[in-house]
Amino acid sequence: MKFGETFMEYLHGEQEKFLDKCSHVEYKQLKKVLRKCRTCKSLPDSYKTEQQGDNEEETDSSKLCPQSCPVCDQIFFSELMKEASGIAGCFSSRARNLQRLHVATGMQRFLLSLRRCFKDEQAMKDEGSMLIDYITMNEIAIRKILKKYDKVHCSVNGNNFKSKMKAEHIELLRSPWLIELGAFLLNFNRLDGGEFRESSGHSCDFNASQSVMTLTLANSIKLEYDLTCAICLDTVYNPYALSCGHLFCKSCACSAASIMIFEGIRTASPDSKCPVCREAGVYANAIHMLELDLLLKKSLKEYWKERTVAERAEKVKQSKEYWDLQTKYAIGL
Repeated sequence: MKFGETFMEYLHGEQEKFLDKCSHVEYKQLKKVLRKCRTCKSLPDSYKTEQQGDNEEETDSSKLCPQSCPVCDQIFFSELMKEASGIAGCFSSRARNLQRLHVATGMQRFLLSLRRCFKDEQAMKDEGSMLIDYITMNEIAIRKILKKYDKVHCSVNGNNFKSKMKAEHIELLRSPWLIELGAFLLNFNRLDGGEFRESSGHSCDFNASQSVMTLTLANSIKLEYDLTCAICLDTVYNPYALSCGHLFCKSCACSAASIMIFEGIRTASPDSKCPVCREAGVYANAIHMLELDLLLKKSLKEYWKERTVAERAEKVKQSKEYWDLQTKYAIGL
């Protein structure tokens, strides 16, 4: 069965009600654009005249789109970027809501507990699984449509578009929220003995000794996420994901941005750069990986306790130094 038919069956399957509220790739519409790309109908008249001037006898090959077709690029890639952005935004929003329902604290936890009365844990788990299916199917659709574009135009523009998506932080299967959903399902599927059972339709394996989370998605797509902090070279503790997607311990990220732990990662200067990719402005929208932190807390109890004590001591030390400086400044010393 062709992927187009599979994708349409997915859109109109059991999760159709769920998908009504989410953006998705307009796969058939983009395929129609590619069919038009096989002729010069969308090309400017000036381009056609130039082509005919170069060839005394017009051939079938002259009716094909050139390798670099500005008309096709504008129509095709602008639409695809809009759809990819909508998918990424919808996915992150729904994943964030699930995270809040599951690991909220304080007054927020009390208010959400009232809401949870109308949404049981099985429903939350089902939604998490559907979100993973949702992001996977749309990623496959984008990948296939870009491959088709390059085939029609004999170009690498589709491959270059993938790099642009990465630069815009909308690379779907590398979203930190996908890691959060994997941890979310693992937390739900933990047995009393501490082991994990496979979730329906997905299998997740977390190997603490190697600090790797493995997610097996639809169409046998297997993803591995390294959970090692690039600064302390240990398993991330109290993890945050920067906008660029890289994971760090909160204390390590604060140290790299030259801010104190109690100030919080999001207070970092806009000029602060990611310690790995050196991209600036990635701290403002950092994501606190609460589900991953909960997973580590349950899986690596001794390690988590040691890091908790160490971070608390460092936070007290920094707070003391900060207020000592403020006191000296206030009295003019």
